[in-house]
Amino acid sequence: MKYVNAFVLMILLASQSIDAHAFGSMGGMGGGGAVSVQSTPLAGKVVETFNSGGYTYVSLERDGKTVWAAIPETSLEVGREVTLKPGMEMQQFFSKALNRTFDSIYFSEGLATQAASTKGKSSAGSKGGVVTPAEKIAVEKAAGANGFTVAELHGNREKLDGKTISVRAKVTKVSAGIMGKNWLHLQDGSGDSSKGSHDLTVTTQDLPALGEVVTVTGTLRKDKDFGGGYKYDAIVEDGTVSH
Repeated sequence: MKYVNAFVLMILLASQSIDAHAFGSMGGMGGGGAVSVQSTPLAGKVVETFNSGGYTYVSLERDGKTVWAAIPETSLEVGREVTLKPGMEMQQFFSKALNRTFDSIYFSEGLATQAASTKGKSSAGSKGGVVTPAEKIAVEKAAGANGFTVAELHGNREKLDGKTISVRAKVTKVSAGIMGKNWLHLQDGSGDSSKGSHDLTVTTQDLPALGEVVTVTGTLRKDKDFGGGYKYDAIVEDGTVSH
């Protein structure tokens, strides 16, 4: 799923920090400068940050290179590792409010990691990442011989280990750009929350929105241990997301 939230355009055209006239010229209407839509998250360590006009400007460092980004005003501290949602890159962008030209700046709607309303922990680890949405979830089972519910995948993980499966469920958490993958938590209303069989983790290069109902096709793996607390009784790897 490759898209840019309308918020990115709102940043460019509506804020006091970013000059709408500058956007017009940078978009190829007169002043030059390239504009490109980014389909992957931007990740790195915060090396500089400041707020202006309701937005946070942040310089991220990764692999010895730095890049500037602008997001809705967010509390960030130098040294923090962050991942931003896909957005739009603009080159030679002039901000009238800052009286500054950025060689390149990335506009994003904000931090990539999201979680639904939860009880208890909310981390990237296998147990802490499991969320309990406030509302009841009921999603119809994926069609086809390889279609399973979340509970069925947990219950049949021994038999299905290494097999291609499909599951249809609601995205209850999204953590992007971790170990080169996007990590999704899916729930369809099946399973037992006290045992964790109501929640399924998926790794994928796709990036659906929190709350979307999607169908994921990928390889089921049992007893997967990535180290550092990333241990899963059942996980779907290299998933492809569709609606």
